[in-house]
Amino acid sequence: MSAVSLRHVSKTFGIGGRAVTAVADVDLEVRAGEFVCLLGASGCGKSTILNLVAELDAPTSGTVEVAGTTALMFQESALFPWLTVQANVELPMKLAGVPKDERRERATRLIESVHLGTFARKRPHQLSGGMRQRGALARALAQDADVLLMDEPFGALDAMTRDTLHDELDAQVRDRRLTVLFVTHNVREAARLGDRIVVMSPRPGRVTASFDVPIERPRRIDSPEVATLAATVTDQLREEVLAHARG
Repeated sequence: MSAVSLRHVSKTFGIGGRAVTAVADVDLEVRAGEFVCLLGASGCGKSTILNLVAELDAPTSGTVEVAGTTALMFQESALFPWLTVQANVELPMKLAGVPKDERRERATRLIESVHLGTFARKRPHQLSGGMRQRGALARALAQDADVLLMDEPFGALDAMTRDTLHDELDAQVRDRRLTVLFVTHNVREAARLGDRIVVMSPRPGRVTASFDVPIERPRRIDSPEVATLAATVTDQLREEVLAHARG
């Protein structure tokens, strides 16, 4: 069963001589419960695809179908600075009309699940970058979405913090049986987290390769199996970039 389906999707920004095609004729299926990582050079349209799936934008041509609802987690935490962690996590439930007592209880459980319980009353400026991203993850999970869209959420973090958040995300996804579409530039991160890695060509972005990840969980980012797969995927990415450069 497909949770996300893109068929012959293209997206062009602008008109006339200034038009830029971000993605062209993209076909992509994400199965329910699957964790798919999108890899490709900067500007290849990975974030554009997330925006199309989230319905923040519409394709120029082709169709995008999503079975259920989506939640989007950005590169930055995007927490509201005037709200506490607790209030930030409660916000999507408040907007959805969830009663106060229920949303407070659910938000508290989510905050505890990402190990921020003692910081629930803090505001974002009082937290480290990793803590803010944990708060953003809790807020995304609070939406009870069927599909979690993640746009390089750990790219700005140090290696140790990123590794810890990989473990936490892995646990949350497995416990909740979420479908995830995850954008990253980090090949090892993709091999560490994904069930499948989808490689895109330089702009205009097209799907050029797909790699299943047959590595047993739990995984370590420094494991030989992850390193071997990452090397194979990196070779594919290098070929795409060189072919694009040659025209």
